[in-house]
Amino acid sequence: MSTLVNAASRDALAATELQLLQATDGAQAAEITALADELFGVAALLGSESALRRALADAATDPQSRQDLARGLLGDKLGDRALPVVAEAVRVRWSGPRDLVDGIERMARTALLVQAERAGRLDSVEDELFRLGRIIGSQVDLERLLSDPHGDVAGKHAVVDQLIDDRVEPVTLRLVRQLVARPRGQRISEGLEELAELSAKRRERSVAHVRSAFPLSEQQQERLSRTLQRIYQRPIALHLEVDPEVQGGLLIRVGDEVIDGSVAGRLQSLRRDLAD
Repeated sequence: MSTLVNAASRDALAATELQLLQATDGAQAAEITALADELFGVAALLGSESALRRALADAATDPQSRQDLARGLLGDKLGDRALPVVAEAVRVRWSGPRDLVDGIERMARTALLVQAERAGRLDSVEDELFRLGRIIGSQVDLERLLSDPHGDVAGKHAVVDQLIDDRVEPVTLRLVRQLVARPRGQRISEGLEELAELSAKRRERSVAHVRSAFPLSEQQQERLSRTLQRIYQRPIALHLEVDPEVQGGLLIRVGDEVIDGSVAGRLQSLRRDLAD
């Protein structure tokens, strides 16, 4: 999935998400699940139908005409909550047709995260997605199987169910099943990391990926979290990974910034200095 970095697509995403939040207002969990499933279905349709994708994202076409086309084709297939979200998505201007697909898929994922948030389970979903990404990323054959865009979807779902069935939140399972069904060129571990970060953003937090040679105690985690919050002036979610190659200390990545306090990092820096 693209990162939607273009300004036009960022604005389009914000407008569509506002419509999504209106659509989920007062909705029951089952209604939000149905909304997400319908949006996933629209994203899959547009992903496979290039002519329709281009027509609905054509910035040269009148926005009302794009909405009329979407309503005419999808009006009897979508519920009262999903159709306004799709109509808003095709009304606004994206940087390209693929970003429209990515945006609708993002809305489907966000709907499920809203469901988890309202149930007080968003923390668990975020943690499970992150851990699953690490587990799958560490097993080459498993990642290759689940990331294969031509793989049998039912077979991949069976593998996922066997791996995590009833041991994770229902929202987590639904997100993972959707991801392996349509990886869209991503490695599954990357997609899971992206989902974990989207979960963190739902709580208006940044994500700090922390690698350490040994597990951090609760006190150490709390101290690190407070320190990072003081540095970045915003809440920070810790995603922890034990990596013996760090050789002591911590390796911390927040967005594009890396704070390398590890022995390995200091040794590497020293070698560079000596080579100069």
